[in-house]
Amino acid sequence: MGTRTWFGTAVLAALAVLVACAREPAPAAPPPRIPTIAAPTSVVRTPVMVDRELPEDCELIVPVEVVNQRIGREMAGELKQIIGIPEPKVARTAKIDCYYDVGERRPISTAPLVIGLATYADEAAARERVAESVKAELESGGSSTEVDVGKQKASLVSTAEERLVIGSLGKTTFVARAKAGFVPDDQAGAVLSALAAQSMTPIEGA
Repeated sequence: MGTRTWFGTAVLAALAVLVACAREPAPAAPPPRIPTIAAPTSVVRTPVMVDRELPEDCELIVPVEVVNQRIGREMAGELKQIIGIPEPKVARTAKIDCYYDVGERRPISTAPLVIGLATYADEAAARERVAESVKAELESGGSSTEVDVGKQKASLVSTAEERLVIGSLGKTTFVARAKAGFVPDDQAGAVLSALAAQSMTPIEGA
């Protein structure tokens, strides 16, 4: 083979390699990395009932907004309160009653929902007061069943005129009472128990 022939063959081979390389597809670019966004975490605070010191404002016991949420509607009336005085005969040291949904120019006694707290000299006095109250309702024709209020046991008392949840924690007694019809009977126990639990749960940041 002559030199020219060999050189020409080499050139053609080189061109063939170049053409082949030019036709070979470039490797695909890797897909873009999608950053992983961690979902924000939130701390759920479970309400804790305590043997609390009585506030002097009913909004610090059960806020109107909480009542509205529990009963599923917005109350049209006002919130009024009465702060009681110590009563040594029954070893009571303090008392506050909150009257919800009181109509304009209506007496406080017409409130369809009342939530009350009272403190006593000791736990025994508080328990005795609850027992006496339940007994009085039963003697007047009412009926009573046991319900859970938070981790506490309490009594759901039903009378012709009202439904009430009453109990105690430490030296403090609690009661949530609603006139018949304020909430449906099949919801009364759950609603009143939740309101009673809230009344014994200090509001965070207050």
